[in-house]
Amino acid sequence: MSVNLAKGQQISLSKSEGPALTVVRMGLGWQAAPRKGFFAKLTGSREIDLDASAVLFAGQSYADVVFFRHLVSNDGSVRHSGDNLVGGSGEGDDESIAVDLQRVPPQVDQIVFTVNSFTGQTFTEVSSAYCRLLDEATGQELARYTLAGGGNHTAQIMAKVQRADGGWRLTAIGEPATGRTFQDLMPAIGRHL
Repeated sequence: MSVNLAKGQQISLSKSEGPALTVVRMGLGWQAAPRKGFFAKLTGSREIDLDASAVLFAGQSYADVVFFRHLVSNDGSVRHSGDNLVGGSGEGDDESIAVDLQRVPPQVDQIVFTVNSFTGQTFTEVSSAYCRLLDEATGQELARYTLAGGGNHTAQIMAKVQRADGGWRLTAIGEPATGRTFQDLMPAIGRHL
């Protein structure tokens, strides 16, 4: 059963029964917001290029990143599905990042998931943006966070997974930010470590 998360809400990723979670996948999806006005019918839909990233931290220190130009973490525990340049298929995730929880190095205690527009498109042009966490072994959706509204920002700090009580916990963040790359977002990410 999936949990619909509110901004700031946390859930434990420890299972009370059955096998423990070993690999989770953070799926991100989005669509272009409908155009308004007379020219909307003439110009049709537009493509929205958003980029998902996973930034790994050891305490407050940056450890590694996975994004469209670095698809696998240095230790191999985090893998990106590849860059989707148009988004908005409406069917399934547009980009996803798999995390092998058992292979994440012990010093890495937080992984922050972001989405940003490398081309500078703002979230006023985006609708139906979400992130969801799935059990990779079963395909079962564990949690979903849906972004409400658009906004004149080019990025979102979506969520993070962090070590807690011998396991992992997911926190929905949903903070608007400005930046074209994960490097631009580091100050905003830092507030959530």
